[in-house]
Amino acid sequence: MKSTVEQLSPTRVRINVEVPFDELKPSFDRAYRKLAQQVQVKGFRPGKVPARVLETRLGRSVVLDEVCNEAIPAKYREAVSAEDVRPLSHPEFEVTALEDRVSLAFTAEVDVRPEITLPDASGIAITVDSAEVTDDEVAEELDRLRTRFGTLIEVERPAAQDDFVVIDLSATVDGKPVEEAATTGLSYQVGLGDLVDGLDEALIGLSVGDSATFTSTLKAGQFADRPAEVRVDLTAVKERELPEADDEFAQLASEFDTLDELKADLRDGLAQAKRTRQAIQTRAMVLEALHERTEVPLPDSAVEAECELRLNQLMSVIDNDQRKLAKLLAEAGKTREEFDAETHADAVFSVKTQLLLDAVADAERVSVSELELTQGVVDQAQRYGLATDEFVKQLQRSGQVAALYSEIRRGKALLAVIRQASITDETGQRVDIGRLFGLAEDGTEAAATETTEAAATETTEAAATESVEDHADGEPAAIQG
Repeated sequence: MKSTVEQLSPTRVRINVEVPFDELKPSFDRAYRKLAQQVQVKGFRPGKVPARVLETRLGRSVVLDEVCNEAIPAKYREAVSAEDVRPLSHPEFEVTALEDRVSLAFTAEVDVRPEITLPDASGIAITVDSAEVTDDEVAEELDRLRTRFGTLIEVERPAAQDDFVVIDLSATVDGKPVEEAATTGLSYQVGLGDLVDGLDEALIGLSVGDSATFTSTLKAGQFADRPAEVRVDLTAVKERELPEADDEFAQLASEFDTLDELKADLRDGLAQAKRTRQAIQTRAMVLEALHERTEVPLPDSAVEAECELRLNQLMSVIDNDQRKLAKLLAEAGKTREEFDAETHADAVFSVKTQLLLDAVADAERVSVSELELTQGVVDQAQRYGLATDEFVKQLQRSGQVAALYSEIRRGKALLAVIRQASITDETGQRVDIGRLFGLAEDGTEAAATETTEAAATETTEAAATESVEDHADGEPAAIQG
């Protein structure tokens, strides 16, 4: 077999293949066996009709068509492997020459991964929020905890911001009462702003027994979006009394015996939350910097596949009901054209990200171990509330194990770039990337926890690995590694 590759564009090639007929003998044998099962010839048992009889009965052209249908995809895969082509779409085949008993020639046009020139990651410098926790932040967190244990007491003073009040409401439109807007004995916290526009301003300064009238636009009901005269009557004012911040409160609100221990725990929690935000910021900002510094030609087929994938995911949530989609768009204030444009823009960013991180993974020789793949499966299974083995079976049935493999590999590729970049916080301190992302000293992710290792059975590892070996060379929508 001979094969050559023509570069049609940065993202598309034409593979020219010529196959001598002696290499097609296995395909002819399979074609004869298949046709023999489909044809009944007197004097021959099903499946035992000789080749010459089949050709006489069906014609040589039928046999050749069957051979081409069987051989072309197989020879295409051989050419892809021999020429180191990395397809991103299904090929478009065309038979260019078929000389019986001599040779078969065909072409295959297919979208491929573009060549990407990666920037020097050490030149990337970003600044993220500080993870330092201040005493004021600890005090605010403590106050929030005290608020959860606070009690409401009635007070004899005008209503103020954050007070809890009991009110009666009524409304009229063009002098006619609005029944659905009338209520009595309603509890409300001043300042929430989620009931009626203008209510908070009307309440502040009122005393028990006072009333106020103001104009507002009703949000629902028969008179929705129409101006109404709203009357509020104040019947009670309460304020939240917080417990003292002392050792007794620490024992009431936590497992700690002292207030200092409780504060230390709150500080640790705030620090962890800030590090999590730092990690999210770091990933997003480094990825954005990669996008800005790298030219990535995008195959139209990959972008279209990603658009279709995103639309299908949304439609599956709303039972493929176009009316529900129209309602969602109306509630969001978007036209279908705006929605499609946003979906396309998101798809472009996603496909570029995948191609870019795959290129980084290739350049950095990033691999995914069996344990890392299994840990990813376990994490996903826990996220969906499924047993690990059952989740693996679902991944295999849907052909998504390779997609998970690619997702993990791309995540490691991004971490490789992050380790080379300059990451500082807003105070000018260098961020400890190893601590932030739980990396081992050699730059790899830390080993799985004992819990994860216990859940990752040998059966799960074998099944996941086998599935990746079966599918990792393919490309699902949009792009599989």
